[in-house]
Amino acid sequence: MVKYEVQVPTYKASAVSPSERERILARPIQDTQNIRKIVEPIIDDVKARGEKALIECAAKFEKAELKSAVMKAPFNESMMKVAPRIREDIDIAYNNIYAFHSAQLRPNISVETMRGVVCQRMSRPIERVGLYIPGGTAVLPSTALMLGVPAKVAGCPHIVISTPARKDGTVAPEIVYIAHKLGAEEIILAGGAQAVAAMAYGLPGIPKVNKIFGPGNQFVTAAKMHVQNDYGALVAIDLPAGPSEVLVIVDESCNAESVALDLLSQAEHGMDSQIVLIALALTDEQFDEIEAAINQHALRLSRSSIIQHAIKKSVIIRTDSADEAFEWSNLYGPEHLVLHLKNASSYLPKVFNAGSVFVGPWSPVSMGDYASGTNHTLPTYGYASSYSGVNTDSFLKYITTQELSEEGIQRLGPSVIRLAELEGLTAHADAVRVRGVKL
Repeated sequence: MVKYEVQVPTYKASAVSPSERERILARPIQDTQNIRKIVEPIIDDVKARGEKALIECAAKFEKAELKSAVMKAPFNESMMKVAPRIREDIDIAYNNIYAFHSAQLRPNISVETMRGVVCQRMSRPIERVGLYIPGGTAVLPSTALMLGVPAKVAGCPHIVISTPARKDGTVAPEIVYIAHKLGAEEIILAGGAQAVAAMAYGLPGIPKVNKIFGPGNQFVTAAKMHVQNDYGALVAIDLPAGPSEVLVIVDESCNAESVALDLLSQAEHGMDSQIVLIALALTDEQFDEIEAAINQHALRLSRSSIIQHAIKKSVIIRTDSADEAFEWSNLYGPEHLVLHLKNASSYLPKVFNAGSVFVGPWSPVSMGDYASGTNHTLPTYGYASSYSGVNTDSFLKYITTQELSEEGIQRLGPSVIRLAELEGLTAHADAVRVRGVKL
């Protein structure tokens, strides 16, 4: 086997014990205790001092001098100077995301569960939503679209965006253009834990939101988890979306260059990203082609240093069967799952844990990240085993109703009385009896 400058640690599945498998697939360890020690004082400061704290955080973290940490709509046209071609690209992505998320809307339901007993479920949009758009190492208009479009589809009446200011105190015009297109009311110039705190507790003139959405680093995720558990905030979050990750399953039909770039497209997100390759019944020659392509592109890409750091915490598994490959994949539960397999769609029934699946050779993760129509805000760190990615339902809440006629309560009431008495809840039973129900 050839040794390359950039080499991903490789294991043969048949030689790995169950305990070793869990170790191999472990995500990079997060020092949650120390992260909380950093995050909680920031949250408390924003909660206490509001915009003043945000302005100081902008100077400290973004090196931006701000007079105000809030931009209110309507936004000046000069803030939205986006190249015509890019504006058109944003509009194409917007339309695809809108189409897919509109199709997710469900009608209200009404069921007569027994004669005289009618139960209904009706949807209502969440009134105030806060969308966190990371800044840091890149401008991310795609995230503004992924969060804002389903909010608009759901009919959320009040949208607040928070994103870090650039060093000159401005916001990327692409973000402002999307905020305008979405009908956002404010842009809070803040990133990290301070952004989460501002949305969770509100600022003078900006009421708190009911739910916070958006990906971010370990500090953003920790802040979201913190405010979600604070009864003083009474705020929900979308999901614990942390560092990017991808798992790619390949067989002999794959193209080595495509595989390498699908992997590295997620590694370039950040040093805490992770990539996993499962090579299914490849010859040594085929496997070497992929390793060579990973090495070549990892060294030439603009974010080479970030990629090389992420690769140190990544892994390749060589397997002999599809069942074995998907067993590993489902155990890992990737944010992104890519199937570079012959007849790839036939393997979808084997997928149980994944945020989003990219099926076949013409479906790179990049398409879902930007414009295919699916959402790129997905569960990471193994949470795909219990969470879905952001979708239209994420911006809705469901209210149930029940309406009983006199006949309905006479039919159902005796059962309710007996069950209430079984549980020792006599007021429950008497609330039925007082309406003339007898056993």
